[in-house]
Amino acid sequence: MKIGVVVNEGPYTHQAADSAYRFVKAALEKGHEVSRVFFYHDGVNVATRLTIPPQDERHIQKNWSALATEHGVDLVVCIAAAQRRGILDANEANRQGKDADNLAEGFRISGLGQLIEMGVQTDRLVVFGD
Repeated sequence: MKIGVVVNEGPYTHQAADSAYRFVKAALEKGHEVSRVFFYHDGVNVATRLTIPPQDERHIQKNWSALATEHGVDLVVCIAAAQRRGILDANEANRQGKDADNLAEGFRISGLGQLIEMGVQTDRLVVFGD
């Protein structure tokens, strides 16, 4: 089965990002294809490389980055939601005249078209968070 996932809530304030991560990992282990995870609304905050949780806590961003590297899952961050929250890749930071970027490895910024495409191309679309 081909599955698409949407994460609408940020890390450390809601369990949506953790639950989505565990769901994707389990789906992959069972042989399902997870084509894309789309981070939307506050979910885009998962994609900042500047998060530094205490050493004895889970590191949500690193978990997602590792998943992308290990399994080739496409981690897409909504550009409009990301800009509102100060999440920028190098190209967008340059275009907006900012002196730094903070998008974590394994994530990419794109538009809502990626969400629509995912909905059309998957058998199931699972949403985590409001």
